[in-house]
Amino acid sequence: MKKTTIPQLLKKVSEGNKLTMLTAYDASFARIVDLSGIDMILVGDSLGMVMQGHENTIPVTLEDVLYHTQCVTRVVKRAHVTADMPFMSYQASKEEALKNAARLMKEAKAEAVKMEGGKELAETVFAMVQAGIPVMGHIGLRPQQILKLGGYKIQGKDFLSAEHLLAEAKVLEEAGCFAIVLEGVALETARQITQNLTIPTIGIASGPYCKGQVLVLQDLLGMNAEFRPRHTKIYADLSKIVSNAVHQYIQEVQAGQFPTEDHATHRNLQAVK
Repeated sequence: MKKTTIPQLLKKVSEGNKLTMLTAYDASFARIVDLSGIDMILVGDSLGMVMQGHENTIPVTLEDVLYHTQCVTRVVKRAHVTADMPFMSYQASKEEALKNAARLMKEAKAEAVKMEGGKELAETVFAMVQAGIPVMGHIGLRPQQILKLGGYKIQGKDFLSAEHLLAEAKVLEEAGCFAIVLEGVALETARQITQNLTIPTIGIASGPYCKGQVLVLQDLLGMNAEFRPRHTKIYADLSKIVSNAVHQYIQEVQAGQFPTEDHATHRNLQAVK
């Protein structure tokens, strides 16, 4: 089974196909997602909320992303793996960004990194690409700036903000990004950005006109019954399935129905005298 490469992804888009991307943070889910035929896996800093229980992505460290990316890349055989660069792992300086991105590739075997930002990241993106580090951009709603934004708000709803996002996207394309995530971007703005770029856009909460889509796997699987975002379609309600399984396990243990002799790992060949 051969690994999916960036040229293959771009060729797929050029032939009129949509790209598919999901998050994964551990070996168990990464293996399943990979075998299911997904194009790309994102080890997102959303792990802060999904795996660690934080309110947002800001507390996530580079060491956290390194660890979870290692868990994923150990088992993924085919899908392309991109790792998120967490808050303040790339903003301080171009040199620090290069060093941290290199760690994600060398130590965790990520095949690309993703950064949130626009024009302010142009030099950093260019330097990374020149050094051989593939970069996926991320504009629109930036979760790492949630405290500044004051909430998870749709971006690009008026003409000026739409023009600003388009300019940001073009700068990232010129700097060398191979793709750009559009998160929480108004539908028509996402369409305009997609139509004006030669690289693919990967949408989340940005409508159907992007060249690909990405979702948090646990959202798609309905694993948090208290969090059902509008932009996510629940393909399987695992929160209910898992809960029912655990309840059944509790009942059977308490009733003496599990384990039975059939579940024993071994049996004595003769009674002890």
